[in-house]
Amino acid sequence: MRAVAVLLVVVYHVFLGRVSGGVDIFLLISAFFMTLSFVRKIESGRPLAIGRYWLHTFKRLLPLATLTILGTLMVLAVFYPASTVAEFRRQGVASVLHVENWELAAAAVDYYASDHSTASPFQHFWSLSVQGQVFLVWPLIFGFAWLLRRRTGIGSVPILGVCFGLIFAVSLVFSVVTTETQQAFAYFDTRARLWEFALGSLIALVIPYLNPPRVLRILLGWVGIVSMVSVGILVDVQGAFPGWIALWPLLSAAAIVVAGQSGSPAGVDRFLSWGPVVKLGDAAYALYLIHWPLLITYLVIRDRPVAGWRSGIVLVVLCLVLSLLVTKYVEEPIRRWQWPDRSKWRLSVVIGTCLALVVVPTFTWARVDSERADRLASEAGVNNPGAVALEPGYTFHGEPDAPAMPLPADLPTNWAWIGESCPDDIDLTPAYEGACHEFVPNDSPDKTVLLIGNSHTQHWLPALEPMARENNWRVLIYTQLGCFYTVPDEQPADSCRTWLDGADEAVDTIDPDLMFVQGTFTNSEGEDLKPGFAQRMRQLEARGIPVVGIRDVPRFPEAPGECAIENGPDAPECTFTHPMLGTPDPQRELAAELPHFESMDMTDMICPEQQCPPTIGNVYVYFDDDHLSELYAKTLGPEFTRRAETALAGLNVGLW
Repeated sequence: MRAVAVLLVVVYHVFLGRVSGGVDIFLLISAFFMTLSFVRKIESGRPLAIGRYWLHTFKRLLPLATLTILGTLMVLAVFYPASTVAEFRRQGVASVLHVENWELAAAAVDYYASDHSTASPFQHFWSLSVQGQVFLVWPLIFGFAWLLRRRTGIGSVPILGVCFGLIFAVSLVFSVVTTETQQAFAYFDTRARLWEFALGSLIALVIPYLNPPRVLRILLGWVGIVSMVSVGILVDVQGAFPGWIALWPLLSAAAIVVAGQSGSPAGVDRFLSWGPVVKLGDAAYALYLIHWPLLITYLVIRDRPVAGWRSGIVLVVLCLVLSLLVTKYVEEPIRRWQWPDRSKWRLSVVIGTCLALVVVPTFTWARVDSERADRLASEAGVNNPGAVALEPGYTFHGEPDAPAMPLPADLPTNWAWIGESCPDDIDLTPAYEGACHEFVPNDSPDKTVLLIGNSHTQHWLPALEPMARENNWRVLIYTQLGCFYTVPDEQPADSCRTWLDGADEAVDTIDPDLMFVQGTFTNSEGEDLKPGFAQRMRQLEARGIPVVGIRDVPRFPEAPGECAIENGPDAPECTFTHPMLGTPDPQRELAAELPHFESMDMTDMICPEQQCPPTIGNVYVYFDDDHLSELYAKTLGPEFTRRAETALAGLNVGLW
């Protein structure tokens, strides 16, 4: 059954890009065997030896995982885009420490992304991490059952039945709810997966009491295998796992387990006991470890979102051959190796060595990169002037070969810091508190400035900071990603409408002397001034609050920085254009109408001469496809101040 499950995982990943349910079956099987083993110990009165179980389990799992991680780190250094190396390198450490699922959950990774070439080569370690965490927790439950049995005389089976039944019920409800509300996080959340392990444990508890007749065994076996194989074909489970739909593959596997050995040539167990299938089942762990980094590396090298049928077949065959070889020459010899099993400290040495083989070189690598980045940052004033290079008469005096900043490994995370959460004097309703941040604190400000909008408001904060500090301002921001400071009907999601409900409360509570807002809204095809924005500005006009609307920046179908990293900063295909370039700011008419509203346009500092290069002044302009990098925004500070002062002069708002 492990062979069928791992083949489902591999085939669905390579050819279909869909969830098969095979991983869920692995989780159930692991809990099933663990429970059988511990129940036998409890019932026979043998010591549970939980510490030794932990050591023996990770001694068995870690060597092959370590080999896979080290191999993946090597190809990561050679073949992967520099912009992904730091993140994926960190995931290698998370994988060997069995916390990769939480790393992916925190990063809001989309497991269902159609373009696998952008996925982490360590992403498949999420399930092994969940499994490792359960291997630590489940023995404690058996220890509780052992202790309670000794003190009360109650059998271990009913005690464990209650424990695992409660875990099953609570975790399944949690899984269904969180899958519905935050599926990307729930997919990797251990708590949303515990019910799958609990189901495997419950099956192990009841299996000794089940003895279905041969005909029923044959029927259960074939229904289970057909159902197991067909779940991913018949049901588009994207966005549904790990909720209730995961019961389908798990109950299919349960049917096969209950069917057991039918003793009939017509039973599915005849096929599952066939030598080649058993051999593949023995290599299932190696095949699972190897297939994903091999697939992702191929896609990265060939720059493809998915593998084709011919390349997919070659990949599957290669994975099968490698997994059989690794199992025979690495996993099985390590499993037969007797030296570590002679004492706990020897087991600990093997585990510690495996961890050190990944952690030490990875942190050394990261340290070297960090020191290089620090050295380059100290020279950035000369070598990486950014927007300053656009000033009339500017002459570059830096090193001609100095790398563009931020370094490729840091570029994906070089977005503007938003500040700390708003302090207690900003008393907002709890539902809105999370959207409020204090970017420039000031106990005795001359003016309080409020920014409202989405991430395209946030990315101007580094440019605004010097002006704010020079003029003794306090700066707060009320923001929500992807939302518009307009009207409810123009919001893309219910969460945005909730956020918008708190905008008026934020204005009332903060009582700003001045506001900056995102004035226009772009996509890769154009720019518009939403009717709801004009309505919102008229409401602020009636309150006499001065507002500066900052024109939005162009958005592109791909990230200019990534293009430049791959093809070079001077590659013509990495310099983009946009329909908004060369057109007047749509806010001008509104500014002419409202005395307390002025527009501000920085477009020519992003796309000089109506061309949008990936770097200006040896600094990457965008960190993705539509947000300014924090470093470039900082270099915009002097020009931002000049244009903001012009806008404020139009509002007749004194700076001092």
